[in-house]
Formats: sequence, C-alpha cells, structure tokens
Amino acid sequence: MQVGLINFYGAVLNVQQERAGLIANNIANADTPNYKAVDVPFSAALAAQLNAPGATAASARPEYRANATVALNGNDVSLDGERVASAANAETMAAATTFLHQSTSDLMMALRPNPGGI
Repeated sequence: MQVGLINFYGAVLNVQQERAGLIANNIANADTPNYKAVDVPFSAALAAQLNAPGATAASARPEYRANATVALNGNDVSLDGERVASAANAETMAAATTFLHQSTSDLMMALRPNPGGI
C-alpha cells in the first residue's frame, strides 16, 4: 500500500504528540515515589499509525525506560534527560510541520489555475 506524504507526516505528528504527553507526565511525576518513566517506541508507534503489516497496537504501547538510574525513593525520572527528550521531540515536530506545510503549499500552487493562460 502506497502511503501518501500527508498521511505519513500526519502519523509522525500523532506519534510525536503522544510522546510529548508522556514526557510531560514524566516531568510532572519527577518527585513521585516509585514512579517509573515511560516512553513510546517511535518506530513501532509509527508503524501502528500507518497500519503497516505486522504492526500491532500492542507494540506501540508506552514502555518503561530501561537502564535508568533509580533514586532512593524508587523514582527513575531524570529531569535533565526529560528536558533533552522534550527538546528533541519539539525539534522533530517542528521539522515535520515545516516539511508538511511546504509540501502542501507546493501542491496547492501546482493545482492553482494559471491566470496568464500560458
């Protein structure tokens, strides 16, 4: 199945939006005892959004982060790590939005009738 450009970048933005919510939740629970940080596996979530063969909704569920340093209260959220993840996520969302905007602008210009008749 051919995936259109708009569908693909729409799916990328959906996954990044979900990830932004998870990062915000991790930051909000940075002082909660025994809280474990979660993140979504991007490639599995994108495949599930695009209905790729072999991709399941279960593979796109948020997962606990592995190899995180656990504090004395059992919490493994690193505020610095979450800030970096948030910034990287925001850059990816901005890039996808810019690319999608430019692509649709070019498409609209190509579809516009030529007023000069040439």
